[in-house]
Amino acid sequence: MTTEIQLEDIQAARERIAPHIIPLRIAESAALSKQFDREILLAHEYLQTTGAFKLRGAMNSVLQLDSGTTGVTAVSTGNHGRALAYSARKAGVPCIICMSELVPQNKLEAIRALGAETRIIGKSQDEAEIEANRLVAEEGYTMIPPFDHPHVIAGQGTIGLEMLEQVPDVDTVLVQISGGGLISGIALALKSQRPDVRVIGISMERGCAMAASQKAGKPIEVEELPTLADSLGGGIGLDNQLTFNMVRDYVDEIVLLSETEIADGIRHAYFEEQVILEGGGAVGIAALLAGKVSPGTKTIVLLSGKNIDMQLHRKIINQEEY
Repeated sequence: MTTEIQLEDIQAARERIAPHIIPLRIAESAALSKQFDREILLAHEYLQTTGAFKLRGAMNSVLQLDSGTTGVTAVSTGNHGRALAYSARKAGVPCIICMSELVPQNKLEAIRALGAETRIIGKSQDEAEIEANRLVAEEGYTMIPPFDHPHVIAGQGTIGLEMLEQVPDVDTVLVQISGGGLISGIALALKSQRPDVRVIGISMERGCAMAASQKAGKPIEVEELPTLADSLGGGIGLDNQLTFNMVRDYVDEIVLLSETEIADGIRHAYFEEQVILEGGGAVGIAALLAGKVSPGTKTIVLLSGKNIDMQLHRKIINQEEY
């Protein structure tokens, strides 16, 4: 098993970003533990300032920029863009986020509120990436991609270090999977110290590029479709350098969910845990409720983000058409 990222990189990232992030809060879910007669712990990562885990990777990247950087850019489904905008503002660096038309308006507005410029191009992340690449080639911007980058992966992997510190006897961890930066970092952090820990990736049936790519044995393109788990949309890049291989080597299983199952996860989070989650943030809970994952003796479920449009959230919890 080879990777360009080592446990030491994640440990260094943790020291680097510590002054800028909120430590991971892990607490038992009384409702889920009772339902499954196992200890189910929820990792409340949505408590970050920008409402999602992405702040860790973005901050770790921005803190390692060369002095005199023209600016930073990225392609994003929303949460990475928000995290990069926040990190860039903290560092006093210009930021332009390129996004597709599928990105929800609330996430667009949140990025603009942090002082970054947004550019909407096309109906997919691949189309938006053309503009981001132009900014790099013609205007000297530095690309900080949402997942396939060593500094980003190392930053997200700090979650795994905190999980193992707080719950050293964890045996199963449920993690969101999209481009793979989050789960690659967490799985590396966990399995470098506890190879027996089961790491399960959770995503949506509607366009999970990493699941399709793993099945094909190489990175492939999939059609991007509207989904409640919008933050998990987008491709993994046909020239993927890191996360495809890391997911192949470190992730035990990938589970995909229907839109109805994701909605059930959002509702459970609200009514049973008193937590507002976006679709992508609720997929771990949803996988358990749907019976698609069997919990271990001690299971951690990552709640990765809360940046949902509140009118959509209201419709979901009231079981209205959305």
